[in-house]
Parts: sequence; structure tokens; C-alpha cells
Amino acid sequence: MNIKIIEKDAFKIVGKGIKVSMENDEHQRAITEFWKESNSNGFSEELSRHNGPMGLLGVCMPYQPEYNGFIYYIGTEKNKEELREGWEEEEIPAAKWAVFECVGPMPSAIQSVWSRIYSEWFPSSGYKHDKAPEIEVYPAGDPQ
Repeated sequence: MNIKIIEKDAFKIVGKGIKVSMENDEHQRAITEFWKESNSNGFSEELSRHNGPMGLLGVCMPYQPEYNGFIYYIGTEKNKEELREGWEEEEIPAAKWAVFECVGPMPSAIQSVWSRIYSEWFPSSGYKHDKAPEIEVYPAGDPQ
């Protein structure tokens, strides 16, 4: 796995989120469907016109035990003061981040990397999850 550790100041994202359950891996199906819907209804394209430096983002907010899941956002870094109708805003705290490279057809490539992070990297790295958001960065280009 190609990994680097970086520090990043706090920033805000804008986009739309859905509540997903981790029960029976429902989050994987729900997130895949959310991306398909966002790509087909024009939301991803509209969001891309407001991209921050990182491009499109998939953001998993911290785990919520009351519904065994989390909120997943499709968004971008906020770069304007105005918030478009129907979009939400979230603050991402300053943190030290482990950045993992992921190359390959989506969504299988990202699902494989997430699995390896939790099954291989965390147990062997000495790092612990900080109960902070997890961020997928999708720069411009072909997601396949």
C-alpha cells in the first residue's frame, strides 16, 4: 500500500449527505447507489463546477452507534460563501491524516482499499482511528 502521513488545517465541505447503516455491509450498497444517483441526476457535475483543490470528495462522518452507521457526503471543499439550495455544509477538523493511494475501477477499488486499511494497516501501523471523518478524494479524470 502506498501511504503518506500529512497534516491539514480545518476546512469546510459543501454537498449532500445520506445516513447509511453498517448492518450487513449496507453502507457499501447505499454509497454506490448514492454515487450512481448523483452522477445520473447532474449533482456531481454541478458540484464539480464548485470544486475546491481536492476535487470531488466522499466523506464518511464519524460512526454513530445510535443507528450503527454514519452520514456519507458527496461534496467538495467550500470555496464560496454562498451555499446552494439543498446543499449542506460540514466542518472537517484540523488533523493528521493517513493518505492511501487507490487506483482502479470504482467502486470495487475503493472498497478493497478500505478493507485493507482496517484489516492490514491499522493492526500493523501503530496508528489508531481518531473518530474523525474519513475522506475519499476523487480528482478530475476517469473514475474507471
